[in-house]
Amino acid sequence: MDRVKVIFITFWLTTAAYGQVHESAGDGKKLDKEVMEVKDYLPEIHGTIRGKYELQTEEQESRFEVRNARFSVSGNVHPAVAYKAEVDLSDEGSIKMLDAYARVFPVENLDFTIGQMRVPFTIDAHRSPHQQYFANRSFIAKQVGNVRDVGFTTGYKQNGGLPFIFEGGLFNGSGLTNQKEWHKTLNYSIKMQMLPSKNWNITLSTQLIKPGEVRINMYDAGVYYQTDRFHVEAEYLYKMYGHGAFKDVHALNSFVNYDLPLPKVFRKISFLARYDMMTDHSDGLGSGDTGALKINDYARHRVTGGVTLSLSKAFIADLRLNFEKYFYKQAGVPKESERDKIVIEFMTRF
Repeated sequence: MDRVKVIFITFWLTTAAYGQVHESAGDGKKLDKEVMEVKDYLPEIHGTIRGKYELQTEEQESRFEVRNARFSVSGNVHPAVAYKAEVDLSDEGSIKMLDAYARVFPVENLDFTIGQMRVPFTIDAHRSPHQQYFANRSFIAKQVGNVRDVGFTTGYKQNGGLPFIFEGGLFNGSGLTNQKEWHKTLNYSIKMQMLPSKNWNITLSTQLIKPGEVRINMYDAGVYYQTDRFHVEAEYLYKMYGHGAFKDVHALNSFVNYDLPLPKVFRKISFLARYDMMTDHSDGLGSGDTGALKINDYARHRVTGGVTLSLSKAFIADLRLNFEKYFYKQAGVPKESERDKIVIEFMTRF
């Protein structure tokens, strides 16, 4: 609880400082050079709150849940040095430190980052909670390709010619809580986004991880097309376990979103449909005396339909209504939270 108090006190102090700078500027007056310099280095505070209600239609069981209560502080301490720290005070009821890194920009469009962060890999797994289109994440984002770690990354962005964004890095591979462990080899991840036009994004990425004794190679390819009204996306992930320790995993995520502007209370309504699937999946951690890998997530298909009502700009204040229909093999064992359900979620971002 002490850490939570410190976080809230820090947010309150930085907010108060931000207000004092605006007050010193006067009403409608142009900020002088000194005040502008102070403003450039003031922390930016953001947060995401997601609360939801879920009803499992077959079991007739329901629950309320605070899925996320994220707060982040980011900013600059120098024209070439930035930072970010993010904590989730309620990640399904648990407190988790998510991001904590420093970033350096030695030249334009090039950056180096060291610390704790989301590993650059896939499209959907790299989205923050407020950027998600559906109340519940895809199988790629939640089970198969979800990795956050401690390490070093570099990124480069090219705007002219054929625009692209490159990210690559080295990571411990032991997750966020075992940072004191020593490693003979490190994990790596590489991600390339190609932007042939303003409407298209083609993403290719690869990653090597070793959560236990077995090395795992992952390869991902995705593409999306976006206009003012439409977002159409498809992504495929292939996961291969070393020495045949577990059969290869295939995962697919595809969805379409259509936005319809509204005149009054709600700014727009979005109609969404998604199909995603995954084969039998192991997290790569051995069990028992032999250390054999086991199935953590049984193969399944899912169809999701829904609508989202936006009170403000997209991904700022959204009311989501989703229905998820699951399909398992006869031998598949559904997890408690992976069954047919109706989800009502309200998300706000500040």
